[in-house]
Amino acid sequence: MNRSELKSFLDEKAEQYEHPKFLETDPIQIPHRFSKKKDIETSGFLTATIAWGNRKSIINNASKLMRLMDNAPHDFILNHQEPDLESLSNFVHRTFNGDDLKYFIKALQHIYLNYGGLEVVFTKNQEAKSLQKTISDYKSIFFELEHLPRTQKHVSDPLRGSAAKRINMYLRWMVRPADKGVDFGLWKNISPSKLSCPLDVHSGNVARKLKLLKRKQNDVKALAELDTSLRKLDTNDPVKYDFALFGLGVFEKF
Repeated sequence: MNRSELKSFLDEKAEQYEHPKFLETDPIQIPHRFSKKKDIETSGFLTATIAWGNRKSIINNASKLMRLMDNAPHDFILNHQEPDLESLSNFVHRTFNGDDLKYFIKALQHIYLNYGGLEVVFTKNQEAKSLQKTISDYKSIFFELEHLPRTQKHVSDPLRGSAAKRINMYLRWMVRPADKGVDFGLWKNISPSKLSCPLDVHSGNVARKLKLLKRKQNDVKALAELDTSLRKLDTNDPVKYDFALFGLGVFEKF
């Protein structure tokens, strides 16, 4: 396919998969259970944090986590007392355990009380074309409190070579427009043009087959290469193609 044909093909697939039916099998259904902005962004962040492995397991464990927080995640984060955290001790999703979760709750409280919230932290110090340095700066703020070294592995750092799939996915959820009923469009101070594709096994393999990506590893260099390719197809909203790449990989076994 030439570029024009490829763009038409991926535009069609993006349109096909960016649809409310997408919510039925995707972890983004968890923040869609809430109506208040801060509940959406906190439940979304925690869900994205554990979004690796089997998708059914992700959804089940994220649902359990919301129940542990009385289905009021922002209120729980803001107003919890130390005894309230004990109910989280037995939570586990793969290598993310209760100790990690308890720190995440404390760190999020710290961000809301001292920095004005997640949106403020992610929108400050933006570079012209990318949010990767912003993500790295976010990680520094997130781990300002005393924490176990093991917990740091659950927040990726692009400046250390990671494609930061889960954080880039979360940013897609918060930033891209809500008009298709999938993403939320809550954060207006970040342009969708700066978003990076949540690069994983599925999107990476499809991108390579379509010659959008040559690099074999799914790391930050591959992410930059894929971002460049997708921005040539749509400068203003390159990450809409995440739906196309993911859908082709997961649902069509492309």
